[in-house]
Amino acid sequence: MTSPESILITGGAGFVGSSLALHLKTNFPRTRVVCMDNLYRRGSELNLPRLQTAGIEFVTGDIRRAPEFPAGPFEFIIECSAEPSVLAGYGESPDYLMETNLMGTYRCLEKAREWKSKTIFLSTSRVYPISVLEKHPWTEQPTRFAWNDVSGAAISSRGVTENCPMTAARSLYGWTKFASESLIEEYRSGFGLRAVTNRCSVIAGPWQMGKADQGVVALWVFRHYFGKPLKYIGYGGTGKQVRDVLHVADLCDLIAEQISNFENWEGWLGNVGGGLEISASLLELTGFCQKIIGREIPIASETENRQADLRIFLADSSKLFSRTNWRPRRGMEKIVADVFEWVRANEKELKPLV
Repeated sequence: MTSPESILITGGAGFVGSSLALHLKTNFPRTRVVCMDNLYRRGSELNLPRLQTAGIEFVTGDIRRAPEFPAGPFEFIIECSAEPSVLAGYGESPDYLMETNLMGTYRCLEKAREWKSKTIFLSTSRVYPISVLEKHPWTEQPTRFAWNDVSGAAISSRGVTENCPMTAARSLYGWTKFASESLIEEYRSGFGLRAVTNRCSVIAGPWQMGKADQGVVALWVFRHYFGKPLKYIGYGGTGKQVRDVLHVADLCDLIAEQISNFENWEGWLGNVGGGLEISASLLELTGFCQKIIGREIPIASETENRQADLRIFLADSSKLFSRTNWRPRRGMEKIVADVFEWVRANEKELKPLV
């Protein structure tokens, strides 16, 4: 692998950012890796000793404020910082969401322009419009909902392709990410920015601080491990809504490849997900947790949907697979087992956060 001289990871103390920093430092031991984070998300402080032990520099800084970036230049900027909740901004001020996810991207792009940095941006599957996804024909199976195959549609039983119509609402969170994708294209055209954009599905794995609105796999494992109740919310309260899942280690493998062969990846924008093969409904996720953790917990039902929720999301990553031999290798059982082993090994530190 070709080793870059330096990498700045924004959101570097978060789940994805810290996992990526440690992975890249292992793959590129001579590379200077710097993580920047405002430590806004509870639990992110637990990653600081791991970064220090690995020889990764940490800078307390907020991407909303240009003076708080570390001194550059950096060969790469990897933008992992975000307010990641799809419910963010509803029922409260959307200021932090907008300033972090949109203006924060602008600040990162300005630094990339100043330093002539290569940029990797982590976007989200939530850029696809809710109404388009919800209107696609579906069937109810014993343990999940499933999309039907419709000739000529951008959505099939295997998932959503990048040809999906994009003109409709997608949640405030999804809009900030979609707008950031557009801004990146403006910088590519106007300033010659070199960039890669990965539209990631649900990312899961050890060191994720799962909450009700983000990090569903970790949340399910936490609640089963510590014997806390859960709830199936929306779509009749049956737990049959589906998401595809990507192990964070698989994402790290892909990004390491993109860094090593950046000229072959420059300009890429597309889906990066587990797809139909690595997906689960909440009901199926419960089954994985019961099998691996060995505990059943009470699970209530709430029939009404939450704002911005989806019955199904699966990413069709055929476009990605056509250009690389990379494939997600870790399935749902492995993902749940890895989170469980991490929780068990760090029970004392994690219990107050659940």
